[in-house]
Amino acid sequence: MKNIAIAIFLGVTLISCSKKEANPNADSNLMLEESATATAGAAAGEHEGKTLIAGMDCLTCHKEDAKLIGPSYQEVAAKYTEADIDQLAQKIIDGSVGVWGQVPMTPHAGLSKENAKKMVEYILTLK
Repeated sequence: MKNIAIAIFLGVTLISCSKKEANPNADSNLMLEESATATAGAAAGEHEGKTLIAGMDCLTCHKEDAKLIGPSYQEVAAKYTEADIDQLAQKIIDGSVGVWGQVPMTPHAGLSKENAKKMVEYILTLK
């Protein structure tokens, strides 16, 4: 009986101490570099900014026509103008809190300023 207990203990120890491979499919809160395929839908006549939004995590917190966690895109479009494109693009990249409440918008550091601007340009078309 003692030998069985020792064998079980050693087996559990070996399993728990063995090197675990990282799961490449696991969710992460880190923004990955944007892929070249993010703009594939734009070739089909869709606004490139809309395609970029669809390929990212934006729709987790935002909808076009209704408040979710963050404001709707229509609310954002009603509040801002084309003069605010640079500022809003930087907020997408850096993250933001306090303008629409205390729930922070997560940063998207892997997003280029050019693509963030395209996303804002699309949002502003929803006025």
